[in-house]
Amino acid sequence: MSETLGSTVARAGCVISVSHSRVPNGSCSGSGVLLSRDPPGLVLCPGILFAPFLLESEPPDWSQGKVLLSDRFFPGLQVQVLKASERSSSKADRNCLAGDLGENNPVLRFNPLSDRRRSSPDGWRNCDAELLMVAACPPFQEAFSKIFSASDQWHFGGNDLEQEVNSWEQELPCLHWFAMLRILEPDPYGPSWVSCIPSGSLRKGDTVYTCGSPFGSLCPEIFMNTLSKGIVSNLAGANNALLLIDARCLPGTEGGGVFVMSGMGPHLVGIIVAPLCWKSTEWVGLTLICAMDSILESVAGVLSGSWGLLKSWLHPAELVTRSHAMLALRNELDKHLLDAVVLVECGPTWGSGVMMNSRLLLTCRHVVGGASNVCIRFLTSPDRDSVVKGKVVFATKDTSPYDVALVELQEGLSTLPELPLATTFHPGEDVSIVSFGVFGQACGPSVTSGILSAVITVEDKAVMLQATSAVHGGSSGGALFGTHSGKLLGIVASNTRDNSVGVTYPHLNFSIPITVLRSAILDYIHHGSLHGFQELDRVAERIQVVWRLQREPVEMPLSKL
Repeated sequence: MSETLGSTVARAGCVISVSHSRVPNGSCSGSGVLLSRDPPGLVLCPGILFAPFLLESEPPDWSQGKVLLSDRFFPGLQVQVLKASERSSSKADRNCLAGDLGENNPVLRFNPLSDRRRSSPDGWRNCDAELLMVAACPPFQEAFSKIFSASDQWHFGGNDLEQEVNSWEQELPCLHWFAMLRILEPDPYGPSWVSCIPSGSLRKGDTVYTCGSPFGSLCPEIFMNTLSKGIVSNLAGANNALLLIDARCLPGTEGGGVFVMSGMGPHLVGIIVAPLCWKSTEWVGLTLICAMDSILESVAGVLSGSWGLLKSWLHPAELVTRSHAMLALRNELDKHLLDAVVLVECGPTWGSGVMMNSRLLLTCRHVVGGASNVCIRFLTSPDRDSVVKGKVVFATKDTSPYDVALVELQEGLSTLPELPLATTFHPGEDVSIVSFGVFGQACGPSVTSGILSAVITVEDKAVMLQATSAVHGGSSGGALFGTHSGKLLGIVASNTRDNSVGVTYPHLNFSIPITVLRSAILDYIHHGSLHGFQELDRVAERIQVVWRLQREPVEMPLSKL
């Protein structure tokens, strides 16, 4: 991220602190976005920050309501916004890049319900603000409900504040509620409105930047407006109201902005809703985002009648209308690479697969699970959902280190181009993994970004590829692509799990190099021979040791004692 981009994004970020004498443990804090610095400077932040301050006489229906006005909360609520001061841009630019602390820093214990207000660090100032309303975003809620099934035991957040709110809302966390604040002090030096872009213009693989403050107001001298970078992993809902990105974010960044770059500079596209999420006990490693235009349109939908003054402050229609004039970003990952990755269903289980040509599919042995027939589902877009039967023509033995299965479709797909296969690998190159991890058929294949972190060789031949792109349950059989070359590097086989503590590491994963499979694939395509695949069951012991993730046994000399 350039210095100009970093400073522009950081000046839109802020930290919100909310407190009241009836909550003796302290204040709630989190991140927010300055929508406007002109009087009456407007701020958007998560509605969850205000949940502990609701009047207890009428608890709201979080799942059905649309708006809560300030009179639904404790009178005399104290709200402060910590933001960059008008004439301290150089100081703010330096602070906004803080956050890479190294290994010797103390562990921070963050509890937003007991966090105490701190004085402003140099280059920033606290401004008093008032709550205008807390409004829901129904399009995000609808998309969320379709993707995140309660049976999968999803968990979001990871802090005490989320547990407090979940006591009120058992079925669905109030993630789709957002608070609109008005800063009581004018800022004549700031821009009139933040520039927005509609999420409908985004595609999977587009680069995004986030700006939020980990741990809220705990230590703004260090964490204020920390930046992160990732890609759009998946999109769902009407006009892409819900986004999933693979940028690394931490608790407290809820409410932080998500930005994209075009020729005209950075543009706000969404708000961080949940920086951390788990599916059962598996950390997913993706960040949940609500589209900015969906929030503003939802706010505009509840502004009518006596709301005229408030509507004149917000101008949500103006932001949304102007944003549609922006150009969509170019997707670095070509669409035909997404088309080549399919969902493989075998009874109640499922995984991913990669189409090598119009009829031939590669996946993992454990995905097909010993079955002779599977279903192949093509789900590259909401309007494309077709199922084709496939026959498993080969699967490696359980004793083989290479977890591979070959499937032939009963019907060919003439529109599917053949994939270019890599012949060499370059550690450190940008890579993308395309798979149906986590969500299955709920929202099509997901894309995660990273680098090729290691190429493990035996006798100067690649036998394993290690990458940092996030990999989840259901990703097995997916594709590892070179992001810029567009070539297929390998077939995803596994991520890493520490069975001693029951922890899965999505950003440490392993793929089978396509060079291991290349000759076998061509031999079957041109001659119908499975000899090359059968050789995968007879590989050297050293390769088996590599895939067991163990050191090769070393013969120890006999002791003389």
